[in-house]
Amino acid sequence: MSRYGFYEYESMAEKKEKAERKLTTYQRKHPDAQPILLTGTKIANSFWGKAWCDHLKHYADYDNRINRGRSYIKNGFVFDLTIEKGIIQGVVCGSSSKLYQVDIAIDPITDQRFVHQIGGHIESLEALANGQFPKTLAETFLTNENGLFPNLNEINLSCNCPDWAHMCKHISAVLYAVGAKLDLDPLLLFELRGIDTTALIKKSVEEKMTTLLENAHTATSSRIIEDDAIIDLFDL
Repeated sequence: MSRYGFYEYESMAEKKEKAERKLTTYQRKHPDAQPILLTGTKIANSFWGKAWCDHLKHYADYDNRINRGRSYIKNGFVFDLTIEKGIIQGVVCGSSSKLYQVDIAIDPITDQRFVHQIGGHIESLEALANGQFPKTLAETFLTNENGLFPNLNEINLSCNCPDWAHMCKHISAVLYAVGAKLDLDPLLLFELRGIDTTALIKKSVEEKMTTLLENAHTATSSRIIEDDAIIDLFDL
């Protein structure tokens, strides 16, 4: 603030430089902090990261606010971000260099139909992490309704900033930061929704093996019938 009582204009470059100094101080006090620092112009580059960011566009109720946090994450204002089952927590540096705590609770997926739909289609965690799955699963994973990504009625948003809006720019920044975080560890999305990926792959492989064994048994039975027919043909 100037000596005349008015706030002095700060360019985004100045705010970014100030945030970098603030982050250094924050990391000294919180050595385990996980800041989101982008290396390019895109927030996310991986399949799951981009899919998460694309899904945020479906939050029509906050259409005029969801993009407010994009500049915050692009300029390194998200100082910490953790993702666990049903909860996203972040620390965001505000435009005045104050730090704000963001807590986003997300309902885990408890409907087992989601798991059953995936059964037999995915063979490894690596394939799942890379978004390599049959197109038939795209609706299961990516649909706006009943898919892997949460709807607004499954989310509870909270920030301790003075903004009266339900979705402030700090919450928006954290939501977009999740997309960047998924670039580093895509399977965090499954952990967030309460899905055990190891058990999921195990079930998928088991179902595929069962199908292969059933097909093999059917093929063997057909071969036996053919052999019996040959014996009858030659009256052996």
